[in-house]
Amino acid sequence: MAMTRFLPSRKTALALAIALVSTAWQPAALSHGGEAHMVPMTKTLADFGADVQWDDYAGMYTISKDGAYVKVKPNAKTAMVNGKPLALQVPVVMKNNQPWIAEGFINEVFQSGLDQTFQVEKKPHPLNALTAREITQAVEAVKKSPDFKPAMRFTEVSLYEPPKDQVWNFALSGKPVSTPRQARVTMLDGIHIVESTVDLSQQKVLSWTPLKEAQGMVLLDDFASVQTIISNSTEFAAALKKHGINDPKKVITTPLTVGYFDGKDGLRQDQRLLKVISYLDTGDGNYWAHPIENLVAVVDLEQKKIIKIEDGTVVPVPTAARPYDGRDRTAPAQKPLQIIEPEGKNYTITGDMIHWGNWDFHLRLDSRVGPVISTVTWNDNGTRRKIMYQGSLGGMIVPYGDPDIGWYFKAYLDSGDYGMGTLTSPIERGKDAPQNAVFLDETIADYTGKPMSIPRAIAVFERYAGPEFKHQELGKPNVSAERRELVVRWISTVGNYDYIFDWIFHDNGVIGIDAGATGIEAVKGVNARTMHDPSAKDDTRYGTLIDHNIVGTTHQHIYNFRLDLDVDGENNSLVAMDPVVKANSAGGPRSSTMQINQYAIGTEQEAASKFDPGTIRLLSNPNKENRMGNPVSYQIIPYAGGTHPVATGANFAKDEWIYHRLSFMDKQLWVTRYNPEERYPEGKYPNRSTHDTGLGAFSKDNQSLENSDNVVWITTGTTHVARAEEWPIMPTEWVHTLLKPWNFFNETPSINQAGKPAAKP
Repeated sequence: MAMTRFLPSRKTALALAIALVSTAWQPAALSHGGEAHMVPMTKTLADFGADVQWDDYAGMYTISKDGAYVKVKPNAKTAMVNGKPLALQVPVVMKNNQPWIAEGFINEVFQSGLDQTFQVEKKPHPLNALTAREITQAVEAVKKSPDFKPAMRFTEVSLYEPPKDQVWNFALSGKPVSTPRQARVTMLDGIHIVESTVDLSQQKVLSWTPLKEAQGMVLLDDFASVQTIISNSTEFAAALKKHGINDPKKVITTPLTVGYFDGKDGLRQDQRLLKVISYLDTGDGNYWAHPIENLVAVVDLEQKKIIKIEDGTVVPVPTAARPYDGRDRTAPAQKPLQIIEPEGKNYTITGDMIHWGNWDFHLRLDSRVGPVISTVTWNDNGTRRKIMYQGSLGGMIVPYGDPDIGWYFKAYLDSGDYGMGTLTSPIERGKDAPQNAVFLDETIADYTGKPMSIPRAIAVFERYAGPEFKHQELGKPNVSAERRELVVRWISTVGNYDYIFDWIFHDNGVIGIDAGATGIEAVKGVNARTMHDPSAKDDTRYGTLIDHNIVGTTHQHIYNFRLDLDVDGENNSLVAMDPVVKANSAGGPRSSTMQINQYAIGTEQEAASKFDPGTIRLLSNPNKENRMGNPVSYQIIPYAGGTHPVATGANFAKDEWIYHRLSFMDKQLWVTRYNPEERYPEGKYPNRSTHDTGLGAFSKDNQSLENSDNVVWITTGTTHVARAEEWPIMPTEWVHTLLKPWNFFNETPSINQAGKPAAKP
């Protein structure tokens, strides 16, 4: 769903609750004579982005930033940095019960080399995202083209990836790629798309391709245009009066994509349109709770005007205050929960490469799909084994089931229609991610082509995830080990919903992908206050009454992940293992046995299937075996649990037009032959598309999947049946997918954990 505004960059205000001891203050002396220039510690470190806490019992400060964990006592000549001593030129001193540090304290401590979390990248990875300078160079190059028009806007300025084999060679052996570094630049020329490729080293346009049969995604300035158009419309103001609203300035608009219905909605496909629904701002901070029902404005973005107003039966706007930020209530203060890593991180970040345990992978942010995880390898006793070339969100859809005028068109392709990477929400420490997280700022291009920095765009953190294994043999010492996970977290806010995506690396070779939906449900204004009112049955036909006069409409969150798995190499096959009951022919009292029916799935169209959690699906390498002679494999698990019903497909009849446009949401497993241009399950340009240019098209040629370079596409999600406990703000609802080693190793890779000493108290 489209958002009404983008969250701007801002400096986080750190709340520092510090109890201070009283100590006489005297100027600190430098070893070479003279006095140090002292600055207030709390403000200086807060401006630096560090967290400062006072331990009253130990009489010391703890300072943490990224991978550094510092302990220092007032007047002490030594600080502890990640468990190692560091001699200070000037101690921390107290003045009027406030700590003061030397001006050089930050450089002295945080550039001491005792924190190894961030390493200098000596050889830039070929999949590194474009820098701000490269974005500027690419845009300047296309602007010099004789075909460029001043009114053109930018929907994408991103890396044009070099060939896959060259990237793998770099990742495994350090061999540089031979292909020049290039940028992919996509522009919107009115209603039409222009694709361009730029050689960054020569700042030269290599290709310029106008596309007349596709519309580009909605851009951020379109939202501002819609608000202006609506605010200046006397026709819309008159419609608002029918709904009891006399002040248009109190109306918040939400511009939404209109889909395509083959003209059944009275709209032409060759128009660049948005449908606008509205909410009343009552001052409670939650306009989503005050929908102006049955009023839709159709806005033509090229003509900059409303071309149609769809006005139905008037339903009174629910006006009861429903703030979601807690302003109307008090809650008891929680005692602190501290997650500390006193000896530093167990992972290092070198440029955009992350190394943790046996895992190595590359990370960058894409303006459409968010984080892209690439060149994933596992160090198996000194041999780096390929697991995944690239993984990312492919796309997603949020279809609603209500046929009313303000709802029937709602089937949002959040990634393909709006660009979820562009809508990245900065992550808040201690709330959106734990205290021990490291935050990564990212840079993408905005619609004008200018570099845009997103602070705290991605969080990386390690966490305890329960016991990895345990066995207590009678009369013998216990044997057990903890499970650790490394999490890469990203959040995108798309209108009323906030989506949290976690890429989770387990220390036993498993990769998890979790998708969480939170934020505020899209609700419908109705006449019924309770289920005992006469209109309640009709009002709740398509949803649940979750508040007086408010229905949460039934809908779905359907996610698709593009996973270019290379299981110990590029040549893989799709294998099915189905547990079956067979008659017992071996004698004895049993009449039946449990056996496995194993077979190959040979083609793309055979692979496209509904997921049966009672079966096993593997991507196997028939050319590699473990020591027992089993082909090395990874298990594909599209749905590993959630609280809402699993979305086994879109809840639409087969004659709905959406099935002409999209196929990915109706099957949980797809496998296609690798093609670097096949990146999005809904197709490259899904806005107002008339036919499927995504997975339905990719698998149409029904290529063989046997012993070939294949891409796995996992579709997962939920059918969201609303409940009162999700209002006025929704606790995060998760769905889980897994990629699990299956005879990939010779034994459990975490068995060496058992001999490790327990963590220090």
